[in-house]
Amino acid sequence: MRIIRFKKKMNVEQLAVVTNDDNIFELTVDSFQDLISKADKDNKSCSQIIEAEIKNKQPIPQELSELELLVPVVSDEVWAAGVTYSKSKEARNREANVQTNSFYDKVYDAERPEIFMKSTARRLIGPDVPVGIRTDSNWQIPEPELALVVKADGEILGYTIGNDMSSRDIEGENPLYLPQAKMWKHSCSIGPAILLADTIDDPYKLEIECRIQRDGEIVSKGSANTSMLKRSYNELVSYLIKDNDILDGTTLLTGTCIIPDDSFTLQEGDVIEIEIESIGVLRNSVKLASNILTKESSK
Repeated sequence: MRIIRFKKKMNVEQLAVVTNDDNIFELTVDSFQDLISKADKDNKSCSQIIEAEIKNKQPIPQELSELELLVPVVSDEVWAAGVTYSKSKEARNREANVQTNSFYDKVYDAERPEIFMKSTARRLIGPDVPVGIRTDSNWQIPEPELALVVKADGEILGYTIGNDMSSRDIEGENPLYLPQAKMWKHSCSIGPAILLADTIDDPYKLEIECRIQRDGEIVSKGSANTSMLKRSYNELVSYLIKDNDILDGTTLLTGTCIIPDDSFTLQEGDVIEIEIESIGVLRNSVKLASNILTKESSK
């Protein structure tokens, strides 16, 4: 069972559920956060609230491919965990021109994970909206990640796809530049749906694939599995919420294991597709951040 948001006529934004047989039902609540509040008020799970509401409803006539999808949850804050896969650690070492025993090696094996602020609601975008690349970086890549959607108390409510856009040369020059290497206009996309946590068998066995197209041809492709993650999702969430108040619907990216070749960098006009089984495909074109209009940030 997946949660989506899409745009109807007159720019009305609609929350909906996609059932396992791909039927789509509109929901009466306006946002995923409202769904959380209703479930809490009724002492039920989000799935139970949805099942009761759609029991006697008819699905909409459109198929998923016909809808203009929006970011499924407008998170006030998006956080990210880093160096949670071995391949990520190795790539960060190459960025910084170090071999072994670096701070990346140490954080990979440390008790405390790396967690940093990735985005705010104003910078967050959804499917089919351009992601931005910086004008002062020559080495930029997408980082495809499974993302957790959590409650204020840390309960994991669902899973979605996140694209943690990164400037490798800026971070490699000095790790203190991390905020500039990670956060700028349209540097984070989320979508296309939220897979509810109580409707999935094993979130540690999800296949992730990333494809980058340029002029209609695939120029970079890679795959991984969440079984390769070093830390548990609950462990990452526990460090996120320790002495740190978050809001319902906060998103936490769990790290990447798919990194293009070191010779690769994104260019304006590229198209990034990140696919995670049972969730869908998150697709974004690439645009210079300086060329992105403010109104594009609303999707």
